[in-house]
Amino acid sequence: MFTFLKAQASSISASMFDFLITIIGVKFFGWWYLAASIAGTVSGGVLNFYINRNWVFNATSKSIKWQAIKYILVWSGNLLLVTLGVYLLTHFFHLNYVLSKVLVSLVLGTTYNYIMQKQFIFTR
Repeated sequence: MFTFLKAQASSISASMFDFLITIIGVKFFGWWYLAASIAGTVSGGVLNFYINRNWVFNATSKSIKWQAIKYILVWSGNLLLVTLGVYLLTHFFHLNYVLSKVLVSLVLGTTYNYIMQKQFIFTR
């Protein structure tokens, strides 16, 4: 249970960074909300990998190369799911892009991301 809580703390930190990049991209640089969302997801993913490898799963003794390859595979699925979810909620349900991103990220962070990282990427 403690690992799950640490993973959620890591996810929240990475998500806050993700949202910051997304909002800055839209508000200050005038990017399309999906382009900003992708940039935020990439930035948050890098931060999340670092925190999870070093703190959540204590997996620094294993090869970073294979962990990174596995993470990129899982993260690519996450990127597609987040982008699709944000687009659907924003375009068809007319939600604000930030609210769309929050909702999609909460669902994926507590399900898909945690399970894949624990069972596939940072296995003991």
